[in-house]
Amino acid sequence: MKAAGLCFAGMQRRCKDLLLAVWIGAFAPMATAQTLTLEDLPRYTVPPPETGPVLDVQVEHWRREGLALEHGDGVERDPVRAAELYCRAARYGDAEAQFNLAWMLTNGRGIQRDDAQAAHLFAAAAEQGVAQAQNMLRAMGTPRGAPPPCLRPPEADEVAAAPLPAAPNPAPGRVTVEPPWPPPPAHAPAPIVNFVSLVAPDFQLAPALVLAVMATESNFNASAVSPKNAQGLMQLIPDTARRFGVRDALDPAQNIRGGMAYLRWLLARFEGDVVLATAAYNAGEGAVERYRGVPPFAETRLYVRKILAHLGGRRTHPFDATVTPPSDLLPLMRGPGRWR
Repeated sequence: MKAAGLCFAGMQRRCKDLLLAVWIGAFAPMATAQTLTLEDLPRYTVPPPETGPVLDVQVEHWRREGLALEHGDGVERDPVRAAELYCRAARYGDAEAQFNLAWMLTNGRGIQRDDAQAAHLFAAAAEQGVAQAQNMLRAMGTPRGAPPPCLRPPEADEVAAAPLPAAPNPAPGRVTVEPPWPPPPAHAPAPIVNFVSLVAPDFQLAPALVLAVMATESNFNASAVSPKNAQGLMQLIPDTARRFGVRDALDPAQNIRGGMAYLRWLLARFEGDVVLATAAYNAGEGAVERYRGVPPFAETRLYVRKILAHLGGRRTHPFDATVTPPSDLLPLMRGPGRWR
């Protein structure tokens, strides 16, 4: 994920007010009667799931419209509607919308104050590199409880097909219908395809999944190094490389084996759910568990869409339950509104 580093457009006026809002909250018992009316302000309504595909330009439009309504720029000020639009964009990983909604909730700017929700929203924006959100999170502390609805994966992201079984290891005699594994990407180098095809079965992995991750991570560039020091074909960060016994992450064979070991572990952790496993490969299993599904990060959401496109819509993969126990939170990731 790329760091933002700078104030977003429309945020300059509030950058100096943020810590002040938290300071005021600490002294709520001594607040004036005017401050106490924050409890009487209206709550915004979480928008319903979208009915069709949502493009990035639509998400940006929601955020821009919300900004205008929040400040009354060219339109009549409507903080409730602004919060609803920010919520819509926040669900699709828009970091600025997440920050703006968190600020409204912290400051009681036209909507009822809710520091618990705000902390989660600041955390999501902070994890996407928003410096102001990182400052606010340090002041507010670690979020507690489940993420608010505005950070839950929207239903519109689910593949428009019949729901697949939760567990991809079918019982004896039971047939699970899935699309066939696709051929290797046309631009994948033959030596890499041959190596993956030879080694993937040792890790109980379909070569197509490994190649899809590799194409999305590094585009088959063995010397790729990201700003976060993720290295090689499978873009292993140093901690993950050590975790799976990789001594030289830029050695193609070691890198591929380490990435395969991590994929096998993630598939066991999420019981063969390709969406959750690949989201965790990108953002970390902790983020997937914390957000009860695909995290509300624009990069991760795009990453999962690319993986699914490479796999032709296939969303499950056999897994080895002896590798690691499943996530305790897995049942919460399979309910309505989750990107299954």
